[in-house]
Amino acid sequence: MTRRSTRAETLTKLVNEVFRSNGALLAAGDVLADEVGLTAAQWQVVGFLEDGPVSAAELARRRGLRRQSVQETVNRLLRNGVLTRADNPADGRAPLLHLTPAARAALATLGRRQAKWADGVASGIAPDDLAVTLRTLQVLRERLADGAAE
Repeated sequence: MTRRSTRAETLTKLVNEVFRSNGALLAAGDVLADEVGLTAAQWQVVGFLEDGPVSAAELARRRGLRRQSVQETVNRLLRNGVLTRADNPADGRAPLLHLTPAARAALATLGRRQAKWADGVASGIAPDDLAVTLRTLQVLRERLADGAAE
């Protein structure tokens, strides 16, 4: 049996830590977003619409998620009056999603809460460590998108 390289073992540990961190971040996001009646997943969708309307398929592409799971979240947000739909001149089958005034108010509240939360979490981490971690995760995502391991 071939023993995995130290680099492969380290990457595997990194991937496992990213999965655990993602779970912790989603749980923290749920706590932050609960005050305005959203979940972390809903907050992610709503946040992507701050820059303007897009389709559910485009949201899924930008988030790197399955379109079906994003569509389920979008449907909940539409039912709850957080989003509205409008015709898409580029694709009649994929309506554009728009934020309601309630969604914009929720995002403003969440922005303030998230900034305070992030400052508190980051205060225990050296700025250089945060910068290296960010660069490493960006390179990892790019290599995976390019099919580096195939």
